[in-house]
Amino acid sequence: MESINRADRLAAVRAEIARACRDAGRDPASVTLIAVAKTFGAEAIEPVIAVGQRVFGENRVQEAKAKWPPLRALHGDLELHLVGSLQSNKAREAVALFDAIHSVDRASLAAALAKEIAAKARRPLLFVEINTGAEPQKAGVQPQNADAFLAACRDRYGLAISGLMCIPPLDEAPAPHFALTAQIARRNGLTLLSMGMSADFATAIAFGATHVRVGTAIFGERTSLR
Repeated sequence: MESINRADRLAAVRAEIARACRDAGRDPASVTLIAVAKTFGAEAIEPVIAVGQRVFGENRVQEAKAKWPPLRALHGDLELHLVGSLQSNKAREAVALFDAIHSVDRASLAAALAKEIAAKARRPLLFVEINTGAEPQKAGVQPQNADAFLAACRDRYGLAISGLMCIPPLDEAPAPHFALTAQIARRNGLTLLSMGMSADFATAIAFGATHVRVGTAIFGERTSLR
């Protein structure tokens, strides 16, 4: 029954993405749904794969290392995104494992990623995380520092940054944060926007999100904080 529910939840999320795209005058194909599977095991993920989902997200390198190689051996077309914070000392594993990294946010990490990308000849999509709410407890580049950091990624570290990511504060309306992120992306010539989660992805699509990170709405409430 749970597997059926997850398939139904995925269908509902896809339908909501299509509705949001219609409302925004966008092609639904312009939005990539990342099914965030943190804390859920293969038994929860397989039913979602079975109904066609191919792009997944994880928050932690160690969890992904344990979980995804067997799944990818069975399903060779899966795409894996790191949507959580990344420690610089995990850059090597992250570059080897993930097809996209959404949390580039400091010089030491940019340097570590540049080194590992050159060594492995892998080119994961890279997103710079913007701390739009200037929250001290959160990772991310402060908005006023974003242009300089993006220039440093390009000119000092040779990184090809493809887009921006943001997580609005829980107690604030998300729209201004999505608008700010989109504005920074436009003036820096970036085309990808990783914005929106289970509660606000339709709003994010209205502001140009190309990637939405949806976990709870597909997999259900998490009972583990691993």
